[in-house]
Amino acid sequence: MPRKPADEPSRDDNGSKSARTRERILNAAAHVLSRKGYAGTRLTDVADHAELQAPAIYYYFPSRDDLIEEVMWTGIAHMHDHIDQVLAALPADTDPLGRIDAAVEAHLRYELEISDYTTAAIRNAGQIPENIRIRYSAEASKYGDVWRKLVQDAGNAGLLRSDIDPAVARMLILGALNWAAEWWNPRRGSLDTVVRTAQSLVRHGLGTPQTTDEAQSAPRKPRRTGQRVTPAG
Repeated sequence: MPRKPADEPSRDDNGSKSARTRERILNAAAHVLSRKGYAGTRLTDVADHAELQAPAIYYYFPSRDDLIEEVMWTGIAHMHDHIDQVLAALPADTDPLGRIDAAVEAHLRYELEISDYTTAAIRNAGQIPENIRIRYSAEASKYGDVWRKLVQDAGNAGLLRSDIDPAVARMLILGALNWAAEWWNPRRGSLDTVVRTAQSLVRHGLGTPQTTDEAQSAPRKPRRTGQRVTPAG
């Protein structure tokens, strides 16, 4: 998937060289944090990946935790923006379960294929200390509201099973989608297969027999969204 314009470094603003250096630091931090975790992320590793001297990082970020906080917030904020765009682009007649299908795919592909920032945010949400979790948590709550509305709309349309609690179902879905960052590896199978399987599990877990039967008669093919990118903060 190509970068969104807002994710590209600005080369026309005053101080654009400084902006590009800041972006390199953030991209490097997202890469390291997504792989080594909060405890294992060292500024020397970030500097090496950004091809900078470690002291240069302090010109842009007062501390290691300030840098990690920015990566974490960027990861969840860009995920939120991406899902909003995917949902807004769907045909107007897409039913609520079809919108959930699209959100499942978009979440998995952004998390696993597109953004180091989002991978880092998801994998480290439970590791970062409280003082740098506040900004991330506020944005994560807004993203949760997107899923709350998706499930609520399906319920209002009479498409949900009567034996499930929508709030519990929503949290279980997000938990399962996020956990994919811990176990999925392209060497272990196609991401298309992961997406297709997740969509089937979610639809059959949420929907009535009638709605799941209708979906089986017209299966959706997962969309390819391109290579992993690392958006600027």
